Amino acid sequence: MDDSDGTRQGQLTGLKVVEFAHVVAGPLAGAMLADQGADVVHVEPPGTGDAARLMGPRRDGVPLWFKVAGRNKRSVTLDLHHEEGRAIARELVAWADVVIVTLRAGRLKAWGLDWDAVHAVNPRAILLQISGFGATSSRADAPGFGKMGEARSGVVHLTGFPDGPPVHTGFSHGDAVTGLMGAYAVLAALHRRATDPAFDGEWIDLALFEPLFRLVEWQIIAYDQLGTVPERAGNQLAVAPAAVINTYRTADGDWLTVTSATLRSVRNVARLLGLPEEEFATAEQQHAGRTRLDDGLRAWIAERPAEACLKAFEDAEVVASRVFTAADIVQDPVYAEREDIVTVDDPDLGPVRMQSVIPHFRRVPGAVWRTGPSLGADNDLVYGQWLGIGEERRAGLEERGVI
Repeated sequence: MDDSDGTRQGQLTGLKVVEFAHVVAGPLAGAMLADQGADVVHVEPPGTGDAARLMGPRRDGVPLWFKVAGRNKRSVTLDLHHEEGRAIARELVAWADVVIVTLRAGRLKAWGLDWDAVHAVNPRAILLQISGFGATSSRADAPGFGKMGEARSGVVHLTGFPDGPPVHTGFSHGDAVTGLMGAYAVLAALHRRATDPAFDGEWIDLALFEPLFRLVEWQIIAYDQLGTVPERAGNQLAVAPAAVINTYRTADGDWLTVTSATLRSVRNVARLLGLPEEEFATAEQQHAGRTRLDDGLRAWIAERPAEACLKAFEDAEVVASRVFTAADIVQDPVYAEREDIVTVDDPDLGPVRMQSVIPHFRRVPGAVWRTGPSLGADNDLVYGQWLGIGEERRAGLEERGVI
C-alpha cells in the first residue's frame, strides 16, 4: 500500500524517519510524526515483527492495538543480526532525516546504530535515543520499561489513596509521555536544522523516567526548600489540595468527578448544597471546610441519577463530568463535534474507529490514511523505490532471511 491516493498529509510531509524501535515509547514518537505526514519506516524482525503486534485485545484472532500504534507508517522487515541487514540499516540511516532507536546501548554500538555511527553515516541526521536510564548514566545498558520509568519519576508514589499502595495508571503512561516528549524534541532539533547553517546533527538522549519527572514540577523544589516529601492524597493534588476535587457515585451507579478550585466555584458548590456561602468566603475557610463539602457532595450525588446531577451542576456553574468509559466516548457529542474519532478501512477488519490526528491543525491538518500495516508490507516500496535495491538483490536478501 502507498499514499498515491493523496490522503497522507500534514505539517511534516516530506520528513523522512526510520525507527529501530518496538512496542510503545519510540514508536509513539514516530506515530506523532507520521500523523502529521512524515514518512516513517518501522523496521521489524522478519517473521515475528514488533512485539506490539501480539499485545492487547483481539477480534477473530486479529490484534487490535497495532492497528492504531502502527498507523500511517511503512513496515519493513530486516534482521539486524546479519551483517547484510546492518548494511541496509546504514542505507536507511543515510536516507532518513530522523532516526529513532530504543535498543540497549551495547546492542546499538554493536549494530552501528549508536550516535557515533549514525552521525558518521548521516551528519545531518537527528537521532532520538530512548532508553531506560539514559546513555550517560552508569546503567546505560540496563533494560527498562515504561512502568519502571513511572516508578522512578515519583509519579507512582503520588498516585493512590493515603491508606493504600502506590498505583500505576491503567495504560502505558510512562512510555506514552516519553513518546510525546521525544516527538517534541525532534521538532525542536528540526527547527535548529532549518535555521542554523552550522547544524551538524543532533543526539536526543531521553530516559524513560525523565518526561514524567519533568512534569511533576513542584516535587524537587519542595523537597529542596522545605524538606518535605509529598504523599498520596487520593484524588486531591498532593501539594495544592483544592477545596473540592473527588469522584462520586450517583444513584444510578455512574461515577462523576467534581472540581472546584477557585473561590467563586467553591461558593457555587456550597450554594448548591444549601450550605451558608459566607462560611466559605475565603481560601482559609474553604480549605478548613473541605471535608464538609466533600461529604455533602457525596450524599447529594448519591441521591440523584447522573443526568440530574450534571444538569444541576451546569445550572450552578460547577465543573463536573461523568467519568467516561470507551462507550461514553464514542457516544459523546463533543468528541463528535471535535472530530476526535475517525473511521478507517482496514484490510483485515473492515471499517474501524480510532483516535483522529490530535492536535488539530486547522489550515494543514494531518490525516489517518492507513491502519497498522501487515508485517513487511512496504519492503518493495522502501527497499526497491526509495533505497534503489534491485529485485535480484532483494530476492537474495529474502532467501537468506535478511528481510
